[in-house]
Amino acid sequence: MPDDSTEVTAAGIARLAGVGRAAVSNWRRRHADFPKPVGGTEASPSFALPEVEQWLRHQGKLAEVPLRERVWQQVAGHPDGAVTALVHAGCALLLVRDRPTAWLEITAVSDARMAGVLPGALDHVLADRFGPERSVHTPTASALLPSVPLLRAAAELAAETGARQAFDFLFGRQLDANPRQYTLTPPGLAELMADLAQPAGDATRRSGRQGSLTVLDPAAGTGALLCAVARPTALHAQETDPDLAALTALRLALQSTGSGAAGPPLAVRTGDTLRDDAFPRLTVDAVLCHPPFNERNWGHAELAYDPRWEYGFPARTESELAWVQHALAHLREGGTAVLLMPPAAASRRSGRRIRADLLRRGALRAVIALPAGAAPPYGIPLHIWVLRKPGAEQSPAPELLVVDAAEPETAGAPSGRDRLDWPAVRGAVLDAWTTFDVPGRREPLEERPGTSRAVPVIELLDDDVDLAPARHLPPRAAGGGAAELVRVRGRLEETLKLTARLTPRPAVPCEPARRPFTTVGELARAGALHLRTGTGAGSGTAPVLTEHDVLAGTAPSGTPPVPSGPPGGEPLLLEPGDVIVPVLGGGSVARVVDDATAGAALGRNLQLLRPDPAALDPWFLAGFLRGTANSRQASSYASTATRLDARRLQVPRLPLAEQQRYGAQFSALAAFEDALRTAGRLGGQLVQGMYDGLTDGSVAPE
Repeated sequence: MPDDSTEVTAAGIARLAGVGRAAVSNWRRRHADFPKPVGGTEASPSFALPEVEQWLRHQGKLAEVPLRERVWQQVAGHPDGAVTALVHAGCALLLVRDRPTAWLEITAVSDARMAGVLPGALDHVLADRFGPERSVHTPTASALLPSVPLLRAAAELAAETGARQAFDFLFGRQLDANPRQYTLTPPGLAELMADLAQPAGDATRRSGRQGSLTVLDPAAGTGALLCAVARPTALHAQETDPDLAALTALRLALQSTGSGAAGPPLAVRTGDTLRDDAFPRLTVDAVLCHPPFNERNWGHAELAYDPRWEYGFPARTESELAWVQHALAHLREGGTAVLLMPPAAASRRSGRRIRADLLRRGALRAVIALPAGAAPPYGIPLHIWVLRKPGAEQSPAPELLVVDAAEPETAGAPSGRDRLDWPAVRGAVLDAWTTFDVPGRREPLEERPGTSRAVPVIELLDDDVDLAPARHLPPRAAGGGAAELVRVRGRLEETLKLTARLTPRPAVPCEPARRPFTTVGELARAGALHLRTGTGAGSGTAPVLTEHDVLAGTAPSGTPPVPSGPPGGEPLLLEPGDVIVPVLGGGSVARVVDDATAGAALGRNLQLLRPDPAALDPWFLAGFLRGTANSRQASSYASTATRLDARRLQVPRLPLAEQQRYGAQFSALAAFEDALRTAGRLGGQLVQGMYDGLTDGSVAPE
């Protein structure tokens, strides 16, 4: 099949041209020569990629299609689906990496001949890496024929970036395009769980240099947990979905260093783990698991007499405790299991007997509460359970470590999805765990109010056996203690005085001015300003200015995403005088970048206006953009959101000196607004601190 068969959707065209989907819809309406649909549906048509590229170049909207975008469009438009295309690409990339000479020989022939030769070469590579019992099956020549142009392009991408990075980029795009189809484990969480799985007393946990382990993930998903393990001696995984199992196997195979047999032994199996364990006699050093939550149909009826239920038969509503015992059954004595758990598993009455037995026998060693946004479902503060397989001659552990990382000691760190300070969370958790998990430790663990405590097991064995960390931690000192409340009050008094000084003078009425106006779009075309849209990409350790930061008037709090392949776009770094406007919400918000914010990267859902200082005053521009009527007429409305088109915002045509007069007034208003916002935050902190101090006894009533 020729390369011309590749199709692309409107979203793909928007990605190629670096515009929004609305722009593609406008092109279709306004340009009679826009390519006609060749497939898809009326609501979501698809277009021939070569025709789209030719049209974009003719219109001056595209100079060159980036190779990674071309390869992804070939994956997304594959006639047998993106998953099949990714499996074929992964197999070919494994061949490119392990046998580059053979790959060059195979590609020196026609597409049809290449498709006929490839299965034999791929079978050798897959057998060497996965053995005879594998989840990645060798594709046939007829199945490979439509994929040959994709495989050639994927190999070209691998030559630029490396085979692993090329596959990670394509796999990452597939995950982004289907967020509800896959349950993801974020990289920061995966690294933390891999650190916790290290043997007791292993100093490498603090440095992140993990030691060699045999590791099992019985609910492998996308393979994120196993990818986070450094220098494993063997990896074992099981996944219910055959397609996902194949993709994960290829990801793990390409992740390993070296080629062929130089990587660690890797076994990825397909099947329902609880009903049909693919590794019934396997014992490993560590088990890492992000199991499915709240499953009712996990095999409760047919698994009543399963030998894995050493700590009690889980109730139908306690599927997570079945996964816990499955993990323990696969550990060698002294091995460690780390599972991500819903918080309800720590306190549901239906699981109290199993929790009690896990405590009595010393199998459960730590329960760690994470901040909300650590992993899906993002609105719930999930828990990590750390378990260790008790030895036959070993005395049960007398204590359980409870950690609440939902409020790390680095108070004020941003929380929520995409804003978690993973280094702070990881540091708080590992400091507590490595201090607690010391063989032969005799000194009592230092208690950290609100953060961590070693709880005697006897205290937990009551009628509820509630293991939620917050219930067993002494509260933090109110607002940092009485002394801190005094400091907060002093700062509040100073801020209120500043607010009084900055309060605008009474407004002076005047006749409405009749001034000529222009739009931001016209100013951009005239070169008076540059208009850009944020991608969320970061640069090194530079923070990202998020939509929340702009709305709340706070410092940049976002962290750049962990790269998983070729970059999706260069970060747009802020400069003093830039004007930032949120895309969503339709509100009257505009922020002028100062020296403290300069250098941060522009986040998603934000638009940047960079005025020419010789033509436009930034404060004048930001002030008029905030007008209610202005933002209302520039907004469009969907069923669930309001979207602001910055190009339609209007500003008056005024000389620069007159602009600066307005700009000085707008700057003073912004300073007054910041002072009000700071006073509100300090007032709320003081009030809550007083409530907490009076209720816990650390502050005396007057």
